[in-house]
Amino acid sequence: MTATPETTAETYSGRLLAFTIPARHARGRIVRLDETLDTILAAHDYPAPITHLLGEALVLAVLMGGLVKDDGSQVTMQAQTESGAVNLLVCDYKGGELRGYVDFDEAKLAELGANPSLFALFGKGYLAITFDIAGGQGRYQGIVPLEGDSLTEACERYFYQSEQVPTLIRCAVRSDGSGVQAAGLLVQHLPEGEEGRERLHAKLDHPEWEHVAIIAGSLRHEELLDSKLSLEAIAWRLFHEEEEIRIEHGSAIARGCRCSVAHYRDVLSRFPEEQRAEMRDDDGIVFVDCAFCSKQFGIEV
Repeated sequence: MTATPETTAETYSGRLLAFTIPARHARGRIVRLDETLDTILAAHDYPAPITHLLGEALVLAVLMGGLVKDDGSQVTMQAQTESGAVNLLVCDYKGGELRGYVDFDEAKLAELGANPSLFALFGKGYLAITFDIAGGQGRYQGIVPLEGDSLTEACERYFYQSEQVPTLIRCAVRSDGSGVQAAGLLVQHLPEGEEGRERLHAKLDHPEWEHVAIIAGSLRHEELLDSKLSLEAIAWRLFHEEEEIRIEHGSAIARGCRCSVAHYRDVLSRFPEEQRAEMRDDDGIVFVDCAFCSKQFGIEV
């Protein structure tokens, strides 16, 4: 097996790792979140089931966002419900900047116990995944029902139904006295084969993909969350028998809430004056709450 020179400095957390397996026409992404996840979660006093759910969602947002290489592109994941305890879950990822938020009904959640199922949390819900591609290349969205045991399964279904790309995703979340840690692996066939070859994503039972899926599926949650095991080591352990694996270090991950007085002033300026007048308090201030970072901004407009 050979690897690129970039593998000399190993990655343990807080940075996306990308890899490709040329002989299998496969690509992958691995990420482990710890400090960034703690920072995002600290903005709200979430109960354990919501902490676990948001941790998984944030990992998925990074894994999917890491598939888009264009600077300035953004991936947004939004889950909504009609009758569940969770009203809204939203995460987005843009060039290493990650944020997420969950709005939920505390009373309904308390009735569900310690380990509620995905259906109990969302009821009849759906997951929308949106890719906003930079440089005027467009915006596209796929919507899938929130079925199965996890958000991870719903994201796999998105790639199957909306992209027709064979995809395997593994996520793990753990909470202990030192904080919350979450990690994930995504592997998939390249969207197209080499020029002149068949379009690999047209065959979900392609033998190259079956081999990659079996190997990647053997990864245990304990390995994903093992802080002493580098992300490079995970890729090497899984695919060490391949003749070549190419490693590329992706973006460093940080909380990326983009709220600011200037941003909200710009947004409010787009409203008609009569609507802005209704928003102002007696001192002429409009107060705006940022759901992502739990801050309040007083805007004079």
